[in-house]
Amino acid sequence: MDLQTLRHSCSHIMASAVKKIYPQAKLGIGPAIENGFYYDFEIPGGIKEEDLARIEQLMREEINKNLPFVHEDWESEKAIEFFNSKGETFKVELIKDLAQGKVSIYKHGDFVDLCKGPHIESTKEAKYFKILSTSGAYWKGIDSNQQLVRIYGTVFSTKEELENHLKLLEEAKLRDHRTLGRELGLFELFYNEAGAGLVFYLPDGARLKRIIEDWEINEHYRRGYKMVQTPHIMDKKLWQKSGHLDYYQDYMYPVTKENQEFILKPMNCPGHILIYKASLRSWRELPLRMFELGTVYRYEKSGVLHGLLRVRGFTQDDAHIFCRKEDLYSEIEGVLSFVKEAMNKFGFNDFTAELSTRPEKFIGEKENWDVAEGILEEVLKKKSFNYRINPGDGAFYGPKIDIKLKDALNREWQCATVQLDYAIPERFDLTYRAPDGKDTRVVMIHRVILGSLERFIATLIEHYAGKFPLWLSPVQVSVLNITEDVEDYAKEIKDILEKENIRVEADLRNETLQRKIREKEIRKVPYMVIVGKKERDAKQISVRARGMQNLGNMDMESFLNILKKEIQKA
Repeated sequence: MDLQTLRHSCSHIMASAVKKIYPQAKLGIGPAIENGFYYDFEIPGGIKEEDLARIEQLMREEINKNLPFVHEDWESEKAIEFFNSKGETFKVELIKDLAQGKVSIYKHGDFVDLCKGPHIESTKEAKYFKILSTSGAYWKGIDSNQQLVRIYGTVFSTKEELENHLKLLEEAKLRDHRTLGRELGLFELFYNEAGAGLVFYLPDGARLKRIIEDWEINEHYRRGYKMVQTPHIMDKKLWQKSGHLDYYQDYMYPVTKENQEFILKPMNCPGHILIYKASLRSWRELPLRMFELGTVYRYEKSGVLHGLLRVRGFTQDDAHIFCRKEDLYSEIEGVLSFVKEAMNKFGFNDFTAELSTRPEKFIGEKENWDVAEGILEEVLKKKSFNYRINPGDGAFYGPKIDIKLKDALNREWQCATVQLDYAIPERFDLTYRAPDGKDTRVVMIHRVILGSLERFIATLIEHYAGKFPLWLSPVQVSVLNITEDVEDYAKEIKDILEKENIRVEADLRNETLQRKIREKEIRKVPYMVIVGKKERDAKQISVRARGMQNLGNMDMESFLNILKKEIQKA
């Protein structure tokens, strides 16, 4: 059975149940989505949480009745008259938008809906379902339109598939980076005091981010990238020239001072272009790989903000490669190899790619777009990437490859992007001096490896459920003293570990050992070193690994060997 058809049909069954409980509700749309479905409603006074169980019960009654789905084609005038008589103003609007002679209608029981289909044969095929949650949504996704109630659900072909999916959802709740981020002391989002979508890293969170950044800096230098730094704010004219203003104006933060208009940078490309243009470039300098850990600002609508996954200020591991046409294949191959190494380093071994092609609105020449799309696809094939085509979703200046990684729960996350750009170099007249002495047009590759560090950190938190591998943990070892009279010994142990470049803290508070251990377990610290009089007198330590695993007593050299082997293995 086709899951998309099953899920869309189940959304109709849910809409029918909602109308029975809330007769005044107006129907929006009810599509199938990944792993489920939703339906939007205008419900006067909103929906009550306790009514979700009633909706499920009424859905089961319709399913047990084995009601057939019946398809009919109606003249638009008849459909408008019918839905007007029912007060279904959203359906009337959709019919008028279609602007055609006939519209597709589906019925089951006494429920009638505007829908192109297809649908399952009858309601009995949708018996393995579950209503999941509710949220707000704007009609047609436009925030100036009415806010509707969106009800989410899921349905599967078998009971086992449904139960497995519900278990995954429960596990996903336990791994939610917003909850774990607070428990682990990584970050806060001070919505009311500072503004929505702005991240405040706490000490451990800032350290985690720095660990990732340091790894990235070293890896970029190793691959021949030049690190640069560009301002957070630049003249509006620069964004007009690049074309970004025309396409991203609604997402930009403007600033005006002394009659000069500035933009808080939403991306790093124009800054890197200015650095390239600052000197006459020779073919001997190319490819020039310019890298920046650049913080950018984008005005995301408040309704889409979500923890670290969707924020208004974030850091990108952004790079632009300025190269000759003959270097394109090898440079893009190099980027994809970098992506594979990075994903493996951080514990992701399953990922796919999307090749996004020319959108309706674009800059540059179609011929160049065709060439660029062909190059990207050839490289994907050569590097044996599993990929799919995403028609019309390229950047306005060039086609792109998006890498989607899969986490421990088999969920997809966006990370790396590679974009091939012939158009912006034309706008900025970017050239290099060729061997024959002529000025020749350069080509740009825009790319990120991890993407938004904020989003990547959220991905890591949920992938590992907060239990970071040792090399990545902000605090690798916590030293706990049992009694006050062994504080000096605990500090001595801490000093030894620090000299070996181990990230260590000493918890010398006058608290019970049990409480200290419990707190470290909540923070998911990989190792605890516990010292009391017995350990001090024997010049040993008691070691406990994350998960309450007692490794027993040992000397410092043995413990350091354990740590170093685990770090080197990563």
